Amino acid sequence: MSAHDEHRAAETAATSTAAASAASTDATSTTTAVETTAGAPSAGGHLLGAADIRRIAADAGISPTKKFGQNFVIDPGTVRRIVREAGVGADDHVLEVGPGLGSLTLAILETGARMTAVEIDPPVAQRLPATIAEFMPQAADRLRVVRADALTLTPSNLPDFDDDASFTLVANLPYNVATPILLTLLERFDNLGSFLVMVQKEVADRLSAQPGSKIYGTPSVKLAWYGVAKSVGTIGRNVFWPAPNVDSALVRFDRHAPGEGPAAHAKAGREAAFALIDAAFGQRRKTLHAALRKVVPEGAFAKAGIDMTRRGETLTVDEFVRLADAAKELGA
Repeated sequence: MSAHDEHRAAETAATSTAAASAASTDATSTTTAVETTAGAPSAGGHLLGAADIRRIAADAGISPTKKFGQNFVIDPGTVRRIVREAGVGADDHVLEVGPGLGSLTLAILETGARMTAVEIDPPVAQRLPATIAEFMPQAADRLRVVRADALTLTPSNLPDFDDDASFTLVANLPYNVATPILLTLLERFDNLGSFLVMVQKEVADRLSAQPGSKIYGTPSVKLAWYGVAKSVGTIGRNVFWPAPNVDSALVRFDRHAPGEGPAAHAKAGREAAFALIDAAFGQRRKTLHAALRKVVPEGAFAKAGIDMTRRGETLTVDEFVRLADAAKELGA
């Protein structure tokens, strides 16, 4: 996790870039090879504390890097809390992005769940199976480690969840790429039904913000297209190594049920609605009429029942959808 704050303008650009990305890089994967009882609960396993994390890092020659936003969790109580808030159970299939040295991975496996951990840093990805084999060997056959950039993941290069009606993401996400990772995965994996992520508190507040607030912006509206997000608690700095310069928070998200939410009734589609969102928040101090004059016919506001003197930060995702639909009907 990078300690620096994400600025609103950077978020808008990042979310737009992530949504448009169509990378299909094949993931390089490694799987654990320890004999265990399939699906067995991990009673007797051991979660990682500060001494464990530092010893594993030293043994593997790994140092936390700002490049990958690495801040490793050193508190067993914190990772158990994350898993509890996520509601993970033995019947679940879990995706973890950025497992690091395995603190949260072990807590997820402790529930009896199956999981895939995606790690971008080669030495860290290579070390993770050995950590599970050492601290929770009976759970090793329920873990697959994939070395890849989460922003390149697609169902074609990560087919692990193809047979699942729904799967969940549980992760301690790097602060500087948290928003694009979430929006990219939601766009590409229709069966990503929920997530529980730990992110910078400022990012968490924006993801769960409601219309009318100063922190409501592009990530807030785009996430609302897919489902409902809410902040479910804060995390102090002392549970990480190295300790970041900012506080963290947990965000819980649940996807709209099939046939519900904006996508169920949007005629113009997601791309059209997202284009209006980007344009409105690109000039958030301007009225909708001024910010959208090049992309929305004036008559569309009346057709959608939206006052053109409002600002984008006051609109719900459903209102953006109505406006996009009205613009399409008028030939924009």
